[in-house]
Parts: sequence; structure tokens; C-alpha cells
Amino acid sequence: MNVRDLLIAQAQQKPQDTAFIFGQERVNFSQVRDTSFRLANYLLESGLNKGERVAIYLPNTPQALFSFLGIFSAGLVAVPLDFMLTQEEIIGFINHSRAKVLITQPKKEVNLSEVEDSCPSLDMIIVCREKVEGTSLWDSVISESKADSPSIEIYQKDTSSIFYTSGSTGHPKGVELSYSHLNNPPKTIDHFLGVSGKDVFLCGGVPFSHIGGLDYILLMVYFGSTLVLLERFQPLEFLKSIQNHKVTIFCIVPAMYVAILSLKEYDKFDLSTLRYAVVFGAPASPVLLKRFHKAYPKAKLSNGWGMTETSAPNTLLSPESDNIQSIGKFNSDMEIKVVDNQGNSLGVNERGELLVKGQAVMKGYYKEEGLTRQVLSSDGWLKTGDVAYYDKEGFCYIVGRKKDMIKVAGEIVFSAEVEEKIRKHPKVKEVAVIGVRDQLRGEVPKAFIVTGEEGLDEQELKEFLKVHLAHFKIPHYFEVVKDLPKNRTGKIDKLKLVQSS
Repeated sequence: MNVRDLLIAQAQQKPQDTAFIFGQERVNFSQVRDTSFRLANYLLESGLNKGERVAIYLPNTPQALFSFLGIFSAGLVAVPLDFMLTQEEIIGFINHSRAKVLITQPKKEVNLSEVEDSCPSLDMIIVCREKVEGTSLWDSVISESKADSPSIEIYQKDTSSIFYTSGSTGHPKGVELSYSHLNNPPKTIDHFLGVSGKDVFLCGGVPFSHIGGLDYILLMVYFGSTLVLLERFQPLEFLKSIQNHKVTIFCIVPAMYVAILSLKEYDKFDLSTLRYAVVFGAPASPVLLKRFHKAYPKAKLSNGWGMTETSAPNTLLSPESDNIQSIGKFNSDMEIKVVDNQGNSLGVNERGELLVKGQAVMKGYYKEEGLTRQVLSSDGWLKTGDVAYYDKEGFCYIVGRKKDMIKVAGEIVFSAEVEEKIRKHPKVKEVAVIGVRDQLRGEVPKAFIVTGEEGLDEQELKEFLKVHLAHFKIPHYFEVVKDLPKNRTGKIDKLKLVQSS
């Protein structure tokens, strides 16, 4: 993707059309181009060379959006850092990527002077919202720079971004994507859903520091669509935004559906403009989606799949299908196969690890050749870590993560399956299942459950599950909790549950 050329084209074709909405602020495509180019020119004139890294440590704000577009317009490499990371963590990631510039905003827990002293590669810190001693102020950077098109040659094979998906400050794991990889999200979504400049997308919870958040920016510049931007996910504001701004498409994770459906009047909003409600990031929950669809039947449901390592998304359930448990059929841009533990290909309805191959697969883990070789073969097959199967019609289904398999006396239990059955109980709002040690069976399932106001009796739930699950799949332990821990993308953080058990 050539972001610079797309910005020029959209600003020429629809200069006064709204590119994005943030609170009461509306920004048109001409303003997006100019602000992005001003940042790009400032970075280049400050001495940065093509391919050098710029870290972005911001919440979902206009400045974060401009930062990505400015970095891409200058042929530089974006290093997105989740704004929830600690000072120690961002220092580790900056040093690993050897970023030259940090774009951020004041945060009480982060001392920027200490960050600068701890990161030898940093030449500059640009701060949004207010001036911090020893840094450059965003407003001054933008106002004093030229809005001319940056004169830099950008090749599709060049690195565009490094996304840190996991790891600690001592051993970070950065997914390296090229400029070509940026084409995959809009092309995939358009292939399955059909997108135009008339669509209005809602980014209401997925941070730009994750590939799913960046996708919204790419859709905006690729199609000339309008983006409604919320700094954080709040279920009531989410529904109000769909109604007020006539949103047509949104993509969220299952936990966000739970939050929406927990509102007392979630079904009272006018969401008649909504074309698609998409779920990503975890095995689909038909129970949740059907409840949402009952309230808003005009919106078509779609389940999708993708990873940071594959420049997600990579597949979506076709709107013509109501097989919401499936992630659909991959298009011709990506090959897939399901294999056993020995790497042998499996057939119809046989469960194994999903492997994928195609142009969307990452370049590798940045400066981690050993880690890259563990998941990416020399002939291009990526081990996803997802357990999957496909049916005779070619529909693919995600069963769960390999690490979420529980071995109960030799029997394999998938957490996602148990969770979905528990979720069928009308008194259950949310659930997470993990494996805990057991002297007799090796492991047994344990369920953490969030209930409604009426509560839930453990024996009642066990009797309910006897109809839906084999006895060895029924959790041996139940713990009712007020809420479940979530990470920044809204997924349930099972590691915290394991650590607390």
C-alpha cells in the first residue's frame, strides 16, 4: 500500500468529505492529508532516513491516527505501543526496535526524561496535548512543517510496521510487516463484505497498537470511508455512536458483545443503518450473536479470523451464509491445511493445528530468527496455534487455541466448547474455562462465571451441563466472580485466571 498516494487521491476526489469523527470534531480528507504530510516532512527534515523506526505510544486519538499516516507517508517504520504498557515495558520495546522517535502524550506513570535516558537510540520525543520540558510539542511540529507531498520512494517490500504481540521487556516478540501487508485488511474485508466510500466504520474499542485497530485507518484511506473513532470502548457510547453517525460496519470481540447485551436497554437504539456486525479475536459465540441479531435483525452477522502474523483479517463468513459458528472459507490469496502433531495433513472434520500460507503472512519476528523458524517454515507455512477443522463444504471452524486444550485423564477438552455450553444457561453473562492440576486426572476444567443479579446455584448449572456435555468435560470447579480480566483488545486474559488459581 502506498499511503501517501492514497491520501493525495482521497483529498483530490473528496476534499471536504468527513474522513473521521472524534467526539465533536469532524476532520475532512484534505485536513488528514495535510496534517499527515506535515508530520512526515518534519520527521524526514529532522534527519530520519527511510526504514528507521518511530514509536507511537498513544491511545486512540486523532494524533495517533495522523502518526500512522505520517510515518507511512515518509517510508518509515511504525512501532505501535499499547498505551496501557508500563514505563519499563515501553523502554524495553523502544530499545529492541531501536526507535529514533517517540510520539506520545503525558501519562502520570511515565517519566519521559527517564525513558529518554534509558533509550540510547531515541533522538526525539514528540508530545501531544501539553508541553513537556526537553520534548517537542505536537502542535508546533504540525504548524511549522510543510504540507507538501513527501518526496521519498516507497517499495512494497519495505518494512512498514513492527507490532509487539507478546513477550516481556527482556524478550519482546515483534511481528514485522511490509507495506504490501497493509493491503491485505481492506482487500479481504472488501472481498467478503463489499465496501465503498459510503460506508461508516466504528472503531470503538480495539486500540491502534493492535492490527485490528490499524485496520480501521487503512479502510478509511483505502476506500475513502468515514471512521467514527472512540478513545475507549464504552458499550452505551458504542450504541449511541452507531445510531447518531449511521454506522454501517463494526468489528468487535465476543467480550464486547457481552458488555453490550448487559445493558438494560441495548435493544432500544435505532441501528437500522448497520449492515454488518462482525466478531473477531476468539472462537465465535453463536449464543451471543443470535441475541444481538434478534434485537437488530437487519444487521448481517459475520465471524472472522486472522492474526497479527497474517495481517488480519484473512477470512470472513460470507453474508449469504448463516453458519455463524464457522469463520467461512478462505479466498484464493491464502492456502490452509489442518495437521496433526507430526505435521501430517488431516481430512474433513478432523481436528488439528491450522497452518496458513500466502502473501499476508509476516516477514518474521523482528530480530528473532530462532522464534521465526519455530512458527514459519522455509516454504512459507505458518503455524497459527489454533485448533481447527473444515467440513465437506469447505467451511473452516476454530475449536480453540492449542494452549487452551485441557487433558482430562487422557481425554482432550477444549475450553471454548465448554464455555459455549455454559453460556447457554440463561443466568450466565460471561464465562472463562481453564485447566487446573488434579492428582488423579492430571488436569480438570475450572469455570469462572459472571452471573446476572439473580445469581446461579452450582448444582443447577451442573445438572444443566449434563444434557450438553460429556461428564469429563463438565468443570470440576466453579467460581462466581464479579467480572473477568480483559486485555486491551477486549479478550479475556486467561493467564491472570491461571495465576490466581
